[in-house]
Amino acid sequence: MSIETPGHAPLDYNTVAYPGSMVEFRGPPVDLDAKQVVCLGGSETFGRFVAHPFAQILSASLGRPVANLGALNAGLELILNDGAIGAALAHADQVVLQVTGAHLMTNRFYRVHPRRNDRFLRASTALSTVYRSTDFTEFHFVRHMLSVLAEDSPERFAIVVSELQEAWTARMCALIERVEAPVHVLWIAAEPPAETARSVSDGTEPLFITKDMLEQVATAAATVTVCTANDSERVHPTRGMFFGPREAAAARILPGPAQHDRAADLLAAAIG
Repeated sequence: MSIETPGHAPLDYNTVAYPGSMVEFRGPPVDLDAKQVVCLGGSETFGRFVAHPFAQILSASLGRPVANLGALNAGLELILNDGAIGAALAHADQVVLQVTGAHLMTNRFYRVHPRRNDRFLRASTALSTVYRSTDFTEFHFVRHMLSVLAEDSPERFAIVVSELQEAWTARMCALIERVEAPVHVLWIAAEPPAETARSVSDGTEPLFITKDMLEQVATAAATVTVCTANDSERVHPTRGMFFGPREAAAARILPGPAQHDRAADLLAAAIG
């Protein structure tokens, strides 16, 4: 897999497929049976548009193997059910778990694609009952579907958000508790966790995760690391990134090289 930016050479992600999974993870390949640090998450952990994701930098800092099992557009749905991730977790001695959006998982209101968790598959009877006049066959992406529901009825949408938040918190805590290795939770986003869930329409990630939810997860985790964009990165969000002409919008909402550097430094200090 590669992407191009005008004036730059293509960025080769050196993707690898592991036994038990149909997902392409960021290379270089590692031995999933080895004792190592395992990094789990979505496009941020994968390092979309950046040459050196924080997992690679962390490996150099610690002087030991670090498996990057972040996947594009992934959330808890993939993390909880992927065979390769499960195999890696069985042998990991440290785990970095990125905070991903609460919308990127199957719940009692809708199903998502098992690998591309941003893809909407179908609504449940419960959601169709709450939104009787909505034609859910028109939607292909979860965020688009949620944006329409939020605009249609803020009151009913609050029910959906509450369900997603409760399900996300419960599954995060359950995942951390079942992993034998210490789990270091990572918040890597433009903004710090807020007191209330931000609007689905403003493009903020991770969607619907609040400060209180992160604090609940922290009780089960070994550490929690918060790495946000600085003033310079907010002004120049794509500096040092590699992307094509039609990918600028996607690049602007993902961490750039400098934020990956800081995340690796913070995680190295947390892991020790």
